[in-house]
Amino acid sequence: MLDALFPSHCPLCLTPSSDVLCPGCMDDLPINRHCCRRCAMPITDPHSALCGHCLQAPPIIDCSRIPFRYADPIDQMIGQYKFSANLANGRILSQLWLGHQQTPVELPELLIPIPLHPERLCRRGFNQALELARPLGRHFGIAVNHKSCERVLNTPPQAGLKRQQRKQNLRGSFRLKQRLKVEHVALVDDVVTTGSTVFELARLLKKSGIRRVDVWALARTP
Repeated sequence: MLDALFPSHCPLCLTPSSDVLCPGCMDDLPINRHCCRRCAMPITDPHSALCGHCLQAPPIIDCSRIPFRYADPIDQMIGQYKFSANLANGRILSQLWLGHQQTPVELPELLIPIPLHPERLCRRGFNQALELARPLGRHFGIAVNHKSCERVLNTPPQAGLKRQQRKQNLRGSFRLKQRLKVEHVALVDDVVTTGSTVFELARLLKKSGIRRVDVWALARTP
């Protein structure tokens, strides 16, 4: 009775829907179907496991699991979540992520959200990577550790910078506060662009003795 009087609506098109999105909007999601196993860059050949860049110069990370491409409507929803504090979008994005994230053969022992610098965290009010990591941790039964790493440099925004500029921008920006007694972790973030952020933190973690560092993110820029 209440469902008939007060139907739920798809947050994107406002069509009545009892699911997180209506079937039409769900079909329009930019799924990252064919992508590099290492960096999750979309690739055209569905039979290739790695992109050309990872074949020539394997990155520090071991595997990436990123279910969406950073395209409409995922990019708009992430932007509203991060920069306009649309927390409802955060819950929707978490549900979409869980619905499209396959269970890995080898689960990490820890999920580590990419930390924000304290000044940026104060301005934003929340760390979007941490809020996205928590439902993943509950779903897969993996501990979420957001206290072992910190961002010590308040680097300028990465948007608009070239790959080499991003690497220089992030050099030395993270610090490990405690040694982790695990061998396999996954870094969690909302969007991976060039990978400079996750690569920098992965380098620090591997230098500390961690054997395998994966990346779990919501979306990948093509």
